[in-house]
Amino acid sequence: MIQGKILKVSGPLVIAEGMREANMFDVVRVGDKHLIGEIIEMHGDRASIQVYEETAGIGRGDIVVSTGAPLSVELGPGLLTNIYDGIQRPLEAMRAKCSSNITKGIEVPSLDRDKVWHFEANLAFGDRVSEGDVYGTVMETDVIKHKILVPPRKKGTIVELRSGDFRVTDRIGKLKLEDGTIEEITLMQKWPVRVARPYAKKLPPVEPMISGQRVIDALFPIAKGGTACVPGPFGSGKTVVQHQLAKWSDVDLVVYIGCGERGNEMTDVLLEFPELKDPRTGKSLMMRTVLIANTSDMPVAAREASIYTGITIAEYYRDMGYSVAVIADSTSRWAEALREMSGRLEEMPGEEGYPAYLTSRLAQFYERAGKVVCLGGDGREGALSAIGAVSPQGGDISEPVTQATLRIVKVFWGLDSSLAYRRHFPAINWLNSYSLYRDRLSGWFSENVSKNWMDNTGKLLKILQNENELQEIVKLVGVDALSADDRMTLEVAQSIREDFLQQNAFEEDDSFTHLDKQNALIELIFSFDEKARRALASGADIQSISELPVREKIGRAKAVPYDKYKTEYAKIEAEITEQLDFLVANADK
Repeated sequence: MIQGKILKVSGPLVIAEGMREANMFDVVRVGDKHLIGEIIEMHGDRASIQVYEETAGIGRGDIVVSTGAPLSVELGPGLLTNIYDGIQRPLEAMRAKCSSNITKGIEVPSLDRDKVWHFEANLAFGDRVSEGDVYGTVMETDVIKHKILVPPRKKGTIVELRSGDFRVTDRIGKLKLEDGTIEEITLMQKWPVRVARPYAKKLPPVEPMISGQRVIDALFPIAKGGTACVPGPFGSGKTVVQHQLAKWSDVDLVVYIGCGERGNEMTDVLLEFPELKDPRTGKSLMMRTVLIANTSDMPVAAREASIYTGITIAEYYRDMGYSVAVIADSTSRWAEALREMSGRLEEMPGEEGYPAYLTSRLAQFYERAGKVVCLGGDGREGALSAIGAVSPQGGDISEPVTQATLRIVKVFWGLDSSLAYRRHFPAINWLNSYSLYRDRLSGWFSENVSKNWMDNTGKLLKILQNENELQEIVKLVGVDALSADDRMTLEVAQSIREDFLQQNAFEEDDSFTHLDKQNALIELIFSFDEKARRALASGADIQSISELPVREKIGRAKAVPYDKYKTEYAKIEAEITEQLDFLVANADK
């Protein structure tokens, strides 16, 4: 047992001597309350320890004991539906153990040791296995089948494996390793959070993560296995966008990391997610969700651990062949934790006081996303998509965390407070957002949605950019100075903004839109544009065109139920033709 004594306490940073035999990133227990900490720097026999709990009451001379193991998470059945803190302690179990407030130094196992799971073995005595092979399965929730995997770097022959009802620590079998030693097989394994879990091969992301949010799917799509950031000032709708992605995205599982968010925002998530129905299964959304709640009033250091805890759990499910989305809210608070620890370690500060290694630390998180061929003989594929919210002060995206993130991720959904104040949701600014996956995903969209998809969505963006240029002229000389053709462009752009890009998260048929309905809605707007321009050329008046009753029907088309949209859109198409033909016929009268 490696034991040292505290020399200095500075907030979450504790410096202890007599730790020469300890290793970097070892977990330690600090003081008589056994607070959880992690060694983040070594100088001779002095260890700088990042403590994940409140250090009040800890003083010079108190004992520090190293566990000799890195910060690790427990992986096995029972992760889903659970709510953890930043170092994977289950909040519900902690509350049950403490009569009132959660006490410091409390030890609660991450996975419930008493719950019994039914295990169905896929393999039998004498089968040879290597890393990533599937021993068998457990129905973890009504919607997710949990695969019990051979841990990485293990291979050998099964000498015992049985189906039945087990707790996570019970022996379900035995594995004879290649060196002759026999190891027990259980439903649970451990993995250090700072080490990425291995895979067989990384694949290019060529399939979109469909969110049902029209501005995202049509203009700025993210691939399964892709990375995205959502920067925006306070009140611009970051949390709402993330809730929509968690609810509607076509992924198998969601890991939601509340990293240093305000307590009331995290409370909303904790109360809302269990109540939300999963649109695909009709069950509670929590059946395929892991929540990591780490609010801004919790110790700052635990924010850093929460990001790694979340992505490691996500990698574990990815290794089973699932598509997983990690939603981190927000990486700015995480970066603030890095800045505070860097300052206390007296490191040379970078821009705005952030550590010089900020970009590399962010990259370590986002690089763990990707679409992969998993370890194991069945060639299964899994995907991990990472979406991080960034909260720049005052919405200034030139600050270091946003800029460092933009250098790493491939999708930028820039939120705009002026859109949010106009009640335009999602408040993603179409003029400064981008997706570097558009071209790579074009083949999938052409094959699975429409051959015109890329042309249509490209034309949408072009019209919106033209509108922005025309608005500058309107500010100077007024709308009446524009030609009828330019005024028509403004009318169509308004229709795109209000009838296509704007979405109501509380309206059942508008909260999520299937891709084929999105394409039909775009083509309906373009059909009006094309026929209206022909009517203009034939002598119709631009004012009369803008006041046609069918305009209102186009505006309401997005809320038409999915099973009726083809019939309704055909009726609207017919009305567009009929009303514009009537205008042309009466143009000379």
